[in-house]
Amino acid sequence: MPLPQRPDPYADLADLVLNVARLIRLRTPAEPHVVPLTATERQVMRIVDLHPGCSPSEIAERSHLQRTNVSTTLRGLEAKAMLTRSGNGRAVTVHPTDLARTNLDVLRGSWSALLAGLLDDLDPAAIAQCNRTLAQLEQRFAGDDHRPGSSAT
Repeated sequence: MPLPQRPDPYADLADLVLNVARLIRLRTPAEPHVVPLTATERQVMRIVDLHPGCSPSEIAERSHLQRTNVSTTLRGLEAKAMLTRSGNGRAVTVHPTDLARTNLDVLRGSWSALLAGLLDDLDPAAIAQCNRTLAQLEQRFAGDDHRPGSSAT
């Protein structure tokens, strides 16, 4: 017989965020002009979209991915025409393409329609507060050197 779970708002939040993200992906309609991306490609493209002109090393640092995995992912995204790399040697910068911007616009439109249909009865201020809280959480994770596998103490 499983043990009863104690209330834990942090674990509950993590569980809900992960499940809602999964449900959003499942319910996002297939768009004929959207380039399908793997989870790692989505992660890298999010960084490139938010920080155009960043270097592959910055992408690795921000994503907490190994540099070799970032390089492989960047090659795949270039092949899909989602980004361009410019520069030479250590001065390489990465930029989203027009196709990537269009891709993101279509996806954001789909997500907006999906969530607006589900949350139209909520106070917009509550949604804005939720957005601020999740953005703050994301920023704290981005600066976290105490993640599993980190050498920091």
